[in-house]
Amino acid sequence: MEVTRQFRIGAESYDNNAPDLQTALKAAYERRQRPLCLCKEQGVPMYIARMGDQFLVKRMPLTGAEHSPACESFEPPYELSGLGALMGSAIQLDPTTGMAALKLEFSLSKRGNRASPVGTGNGAVDSVIGEQRKMTLRGLLHYLWHEAGMTKWTSAWSGKRHWWNLQWHLLEAAKHMAVKDAPLSDILYIPEQFRSRNRQAIEQRRVEALAQALPPKSGPRPLMVLVGEVKEFAPARSGVNLVVKHMPGFPFILDEGLYRRLQARFESEIALWSSDNASHLVAIATFGLSAAGLAIVEEIALMVVAENWIPYESAYEKRLVDALARIREQSTKGLRYNMPLDQPMAAAMFLQRQPRQVALYIVPPIADEKFEAALDELITSRPEMDAWIWRITDGEMPPLPT
Repeated sequence: MEVTRQFRIGAESYDNNAPDLQTALKAAYERRQRPLCLCKEQGVPMYIARMGDQFLVKRMPLTGAEHSPACESFEPPYELSGLGALMGSAIQLDPTTGMAALKLEFSLSKRGNRASPVGTGNGAVDSVIGEQRKMTLRGLLHYLWHEAGMTKWTSAWSGKRHWWNLQWHLLEAAKHMAVKDAPLSDILYIPEQFRSRNRQAIEQRRVEALAQALPPKSGPRPLMVLVGEVKEFAPARSGVNLVVKHMPGFPFILDEGLYRRLQARFESEIALWSSDNASHLVAIATFGLSAAGLAIVEEIALMVVAENWIPYESAYEKRLVDALARIREQSTKGLRYNMPLDQPMAAAMFLQRQPRQVALYIVPPIADEKFEAALDELITSRPEMDAWIWRITDGEMPPLPT
């Protein structure tokens, strides 16, 4: 059953299912007026997004903690996932504009022809450089997924999450992220769902969108960011072609050294994808165009997601994600961002459960005393939440908490 929410627009209040809400949202959208979510008495600022003829009320970036725990816009505590380590450093929110300024560990320009490493110093590495925490390439993909609402799931959505709406939500989220004072959406390319009958128009829009990745006559070459579903890595005469779904006939070129390092760094993700035909493999990459119009990948990271596009990082998490997908209650998947695998995090959460929320933890077989101590500290830090723990060495997954 849909939960009734209330929004205040100007002096008027509306239920989320009110027949005149769309009219009010359209007028507010044109005036650039922010609605307030009334889950709290003082109201929490939101923003309005347009999707075709529909107007949607969406949560402002990084304001989830300001909403009531019973509100759909409530976010998991940052400390329970890798997002906590990036707040205030790699991600800085401007409350006046609602933009989240990002500090990236990887470059968006290229000098010379030297190949970028994977796993040893740039975008695909999951570490901290110096004292300043910055966002890795994989971390950016996780943050986009989080802000687009793609970490949430309920069985009521089965069969309703497709590439076209995933693309829209990701691009909408990117409009509220800034890199060097410009919206991330300006340099982010996510292919639109391909339809053969519209091929010419789709390819023309792609040419226009990628024009900014063409090399200048002098100076560093600008790079763009690709997010797309991997169809295959195909051998080429020189290097390997990344073939992206919804982009037929337009490969992204990886040199052989970069591809070898990709296979080593993301061996687990590739193996998980290969072992489950229903899963998807999502790539995020920086790329530029050659003078001949070829797309050359500079850095790349991978993320495996289940059939419903919920990310997972192990066969154990896949078991949990599949179990959560079958139940009506909404769950939120935790993401690792820059966090290394030997640190515990909440694999998923029931955030709208009353009177107490629940965090779900998985303890892998390789966990040592240091991991267990960190897990105890993490659970103790959120006394308002119950903890469900699956220790893999104890056997089968326990029943989900009811």
